[in-house]
Amino acid sequence: MARKWNVMQIWLQCSECGRLNYTTTRNKVNNPTKLSLKKYCPACRKHVAHKERQKLK
Repeated sequence: MARKWNVMQIWLQCSECGRLNYTTTRNKVNNPTKLSLKKYCPACRKHVAHKERQKLK
C-alpha cells in the first residue's frame, strides 16, 4: 500500500483548450516525472493529451 506522503493529487489540464478536466493521484517515488495522458476533453469534443498542472491543496 502506498504511503500517504508519497502520493499527491494533481489536476490534468487539456493541452489544446487549457481547461482542467480531471483529477488523479500520482506517486512521487515511483513516477518522478510529470504525467501526460491522452483523455477525452468535453470542450474540444475529442481525445487530446492532458498534462499534469499542479497538486491540489
